[in-house]
Amino acid sequence: MTIRVVLADDQQLIRTALRMVIADIEDVEVVGEAANGEEAVALAGQLAPDVVVMDIRMPGMDGIEATRRITEGGGETRIVVLTTFDDDDYVYGALRAGASGFLVKDMALDDILGAIRVVAAGDALIAPGVTRRLIQDFIAARLEKPRGRRELTAITDREREVLTLVGTGLSNTEIAEELFISVATAKTYLTRLLSKLDARDRVQLVIIAYEAGLVSPHRAPRSVPRNG
Repeated sequence: MTIRVVLADDQQLIRTALRMVIADIEDVEVVGEAANGEEAVALAGQLAPDVVVMDIRMPGMDGIEATRRITEGGGETRIVVLTTFDDDDYVYGALRAGASGFLVKDMALDDILGAIRVVAAGDALIAPGVTRRLIQDFIAARLEKPRGRRELTAITDREREVLTLVGTGLSNTEIAEELFISVATAKTYLTRLLSKLDARDRVQLVIIAYEAGLVSPHRAPRSVPRNG
């Protein structure tokens, strides 16, 4: 199955470089290009791509607002935010807007292609290092008013345990080992949490765990892992 991608970046050079690399990949196809947020939102609505590779700083509507509008549209399109700026304000804003991945432009193109595949498969990915700052520094200092436990009343005590472990960065395999359950059971709990908490992916579960006070910002995560 071919992954259909829209590239949204105000720099033609960046779009051209990505398009040239993707052209040689059998399972990924560029179906549209946008030079600003408005164009990205319009193309997402018209083409329903699997993934939008979204720059943050663009003229007019920026990538964060465009991400918010696309994800609030209720479609299946997922967003990989790609920028030269790894500032935590942008990271958190993009994730809160519904992005499933955050990468910086100095990463290898192969890594960017890998991120597109990860996000298209329904997982989430953040560039190494960015996650650590997001959790340790930004959330600790500037977190918005916590969601409060009232928003977690729908989950069971066991699901709360799983959410806490997800928040610390454990993979499904590590969660299974920690709770003495099977990996399949850990995945089932994750699926239930995504549904009950109306979260798009694992990254949003991490944010919810911190906002609800289940995880301390001083307990550094290993990463935001894939679902394995």
